[in-house]
Amino acid sequence: MLKKLLIAAFSIGVLAFAGSASAQQEAPDALVKRISQEVLDIAKADKDIQSGNQKRVLEVVEAKILPNVDFQRMTALAAGRFWREATPEQQKQLINEFRSLLVYTYSGAIAQVKDQKLEFKPLRADPSDTEVEVRSQVVQPRGEPLQLNYRLEKLPSGWKIYDVNVLGAWLVETYKGNFASEISKGGIDGLIKTLSERNKKLAASAAKGVAKPS
Repeated sequence: MLKKLLIAAFSIGVLAFAGSASAQQEAPDALVKRISQEVLDIAKADKDIQSGNQKRVLEVVEAKILPNVDFQRMTALAAGRFWREATPEQQKQLINEFRSLLVYTYSGAIAQVKDQKLEFKPLRADPSDTEVEVRSQVVQPRGEPLQLNYRLEKLPSGWKIYDVNVLGAWLVETYKGNFASEISKGGIDGLIKTLSERNKKLAASAAKGVAKPS
């Protein structure tokens, strides 16, 4: 499961280096292809990232990834029917904690970039579509290619990612089960508390410069 989350996180991370202006002008598949190569080049060339300096990786993720992911929709999908039962304040806290968890996960995945390559399949979509799936695979020096698909939505600010499929499993669905389990035990506040405690541990690890993704 951790391996799948790391791969999924890496896949989202490769979308991170897009400005909002260019995002509005590019087709979703062209955007993903261009940004993927940029991030791969940066991750491979940055000595701090390669040495496992999580503080440096977090800086990159915080500065580049947040504008390109719809965390609100991602969180709402992961919370499922419980999202509608949460108060606006609970929704805000849940988004913030889930975003932090994913950022730590992305940073751990980016820190592991070595010799991977990405190959993309033709986009199956109409020009009028506002939601698309970009299909690709991760090619490794050893082992079989890994399926890696993205769901993106078109917003006024441009295309944004809200889910990732790794080896046939969507990231949101993976978290949806975990969220439901925590909510059944302690409600929305219980889930928020669990995520907050996990993020505090990850923050402590990051402060020490140790990459320990979740």
